[in-house]
Amino acid sequence: MTGTGDLAWMEMAYGLAEAARGRTSPNPLVGAVIVRDGAVVGHGYHEEAGKPHAEIMALDMAGPRARGATLYLTLEPCVHWGRTPPCVDRVIAAGLARVVVSAVDPNPLVDTRGIRRLEQAGLDVSVGLLADRNAALNEAYVKFIVRGTPFVTLKAALTLDGKIACSSGEARWISSAGTRDYVHLLRGEQDALMIGVNTLVADDPRLTVRHPLWPAKRLLRAVLDSRLRFPPDARILSTLDRGRIAVFCGREAPGDKAGALEDLGVEVLRPPGGATAWALEAVLAELGRREIAALLVEGGGRVFTSFVEAGLADKAVLTFAPRLVGGAGAPGFLGGRGADRIAGAPALERARAFTIEDDIIVEGYL
Repeated sequence: MTGTGDLAWMEMAYGLAEAARGRTSPNPLVGAVIVRDGAVVGHGYHEEAGKPHAEIMALDMAGPRARGATLYLTLEPCVHWGRTPPCVDRVIAAGLARVVVSAVDPNPLVDTRGIRRLEQAGLDVSVGLLADRNAALNEAYVKFIVRGTPFVTLKAALTLDGKIACSSGEARWISSAGTRDYVHLLRGEQDALMIGVNTLVADDPRLTVRHPLWPAKRLLRAVLDSRLRFPPDARILSTLDRGRIAVFCGREAPGDKAGALEDLGVEVLRPPGGATAWALEAVLAELGRREIAALLVEGGGRVFTSFVEAGLADKAVLTFAPRLVGGAGAPGFLGGRGADRIAGAPALERARAFTIEDDIIVEGYL
């Protein structure tokens, strides 16, 4: 049984887990609180991959005070060796009286095994408190660990009439300074950013995280560039200390250009097998093999359209500035064939909206 006290302690555990956003991938965000006689005797959260898990941090803090206490844990303890030993053994050995677990770990190596081990050891175990919150917090981890491919978020800055640039190609700045700051926070929660080569040529972005909360965040930067039009003087080349650059090119892309980019430190990837071009599914599979769990796609319109039409986007973050650009030649967020009927058009589910300065931010799931 769980009560209001359990809810408050589990909320605290989730607050701890939130502190590691963008730092634990490909591991999940997990928080833990140990309570004895109504007082917290230990707490912790998983700080980053390779470091101790949340329950171990909490048990180390609690020491012998863990005996007879209750552990509140946002995700069931692991039962396997990874970069760290199995946590369930430490939990059992601590002499706890009760464990309240928010959610089952979907990792096939765990998936209720940790809970069963606790029950077999005679512990009082409760499962499911605030499980919906865990599903949202670890949405990227869940998809990655189950499917082996990253959770894909589309991010676009739009005018009210749906344009991502003027007909001239000029797009700076559609969004307000506050919105751009928010986008850098969003970037900090990702493992990789992706753009198409048209965006690279037109905007010359650095694709780095520039925010005081993320002073040293490193990201993989992926560029879809079938013909290797990657400019040799692109600004992104000066940022290799902020993360690797991977270019997905076609099989017929010029070898001399590929060699020149590789000499500059860029990884040039040709399609697998006998394919002449990368399919988006294959790109995502390759990123998954590199332990990319969260991918932010930042443009341009052809790339956005390809993801939506292929049904490969999981989420969209659209920022609308109170401007009207107009013009038939101005690129929009989506092109392609389009929907024949409104009822058949992709819809954002669980959408929410909020404002930053004069901009409207809409987030939802595809």
